[in-house]
Amino acid sequence: MSTRTIPEPHRTAVRRGAPVRRAGARPLRRRRPTRWAGPGPGPRPRLRRLGALPWISPAVVLILAVVVWPVVEMVRTSLRRIDTSGVDQGPAGFGKYRKLFADPRLPDVLTWTAVWTVVVVALTMVISLALAQLFDQRFPGRTITRWALIAPWAASVLMTAIGFRWMLDQVAGVLNRLLLDLGVIDTAEAWTGDAAHAKPWLVFVAVFVSLPFTTYTLLAGLQTIPAEVYEAARVDGASPLQTYTRITLPLLRPAFLVALVINLINVFNSFPVIWGMTQGGPDADTATTTVFMYMLRSYDVAESAALSVVNFAAVIVMVLVFLKVSGWKEAAR
Repeated sequence: MSTRTIPEPHRTAVRRGAPVRRAGARPLRRRRPTRWAGPGPGPRPRLRRLGALPWISPAVVLILAVVVWPVVEMVRTSLRRIDTSGVDQGPAGFGKYRKLFADPRLPDVLTWTAVWTVVVVALTMVISLALAQLFDQRFPGRTITRWALIAPWAASVLMTAIGFRWMLDQVAGVLNRLLLDLGVIDTAEAWTGDAAHAKPWLVFVAVFVSLPFTTYTLLAGLQTIPAEVYEAARVDGASPLQTYTRITLPLLRPAFLVALVINLINVFNSFPVIWGMTQGGPDADTATTTVFMYMLRSYDVAESAALSVVNFAAVIVMVLVFLKVSGWKEAAR
């Protein structure tokens, strides 16, 4: 039986673990990647350089069209002279801003706007926190009460405001009829006829329509707190007050900040509640800056645009100051 002899170079290759090549075969060459050349789109690696831009570009275009362009147009309008028929009479510089700040009604409007925002937001957050903690517990009828809370949110805010206006009407309002029948009042009251009576009702309606969103935001935050944390606190002997102040409130802080910031913006810019109930009257006594801006558009569009610019700047500054003071970066980690 003959033995096949492997040539010396092949034996060396086998010993080193390299692949054995048959005699006469072409040497193996490493294939180089083909380069793109010619018309048409480039290869995929070049598209990857764009990152997420192709995906977020529709949102960017929408923001530019819905937010940025109206702001630019608003600023441009505030610097023009536009008559009541809408005809542009040329540049006005900062004259409309000087006219706006010279309006004797503006200080009272600014004061009421600040009071309105602080009172409505504070009451909304406190009541919503209590409701969220209530709905986080198990009790009979919890599902029904949760659905009932959505009703003010599901209905139109303007429709709700108009409904309350009719309830408070001096002649046909059900509130006056009820109080008269119970003997609480002797004559029907004009609850929205003057600022002293109207402002508390405006605050009540604003809180009423703000509760659903805020309550569900805080309820979602409460339900993300692990039950093991409370169990560990009970094992350590923590009292209910200590558990609430040292566990619940710190862990609820991110949801609380979200609800608070959104409420600040919504209440400051609120229009349907006041316009639907009092239309800012009498004589702008119940008007906030947003409602007053709408009232000015009948007399001077450019001055109304100037107040819009002031409103927009106030919202930006208010949110930035609040986020700086609250330390939202640490809370988001």
